[in-house]
Amino acid sequence: MADAQTKPVDPLAGLIDIPLPQEVSLWPQTWPLRVAIVLVSALALLAIWRFVHQYRANRYRREALAELDGIRRAADAVPDQVATRLSVLVRRTALGAFARETVAPLAGPAWLAFLDRSYGGQEFSQGAGRLLISAPYQRTPPDRDQLEALADLVHRWIKVHHV
Repeated sequence: MADAQTKPVDPLAGLIDIPLPQEVSLWPQTWPLRVAIVLVSALALLAIWRFVHQYRANRYRREALAELDGIRRAADAVPDQVATRLSVLVRRTALGAFARETVAPLAGPAWLAFLDRSYGGQEFSQGAGRLLISAPYQRTPPDRDQLEALADLVHRWIKVHHV
């Protein structure tokens, strides 16, 4: 009967807590690895800065390509003004990319030669690009194939010209 009056013994009371290991540091323990992390972080920041700078510097290209798409869509409505609008677009794009003193005084063959130099080809002075200086003054507008070739050339020039 004496056992019935004693309190039951807690079987977990005698257990001892297991010591936990030390926390693992997320920072590397060796100096070369620390230097490598700092260098990789710096290079990542530099790459991000360069990407943002390049993206901002090429804003005029994206705007010019968007306007070119609008000109191509409107070509069906007013085909006789397409060459003039393309000429204005190329001039404005060049003024946005190059020094105004270089681009503004150019006209005629000198303008086409400048476009050839910045593009790296002869398609402006020898090919479809000649329409930029002649089409606005022709009595009959150029046909659709000529305008499409000119629009393709302008598209390539906007995308790849060298500033």
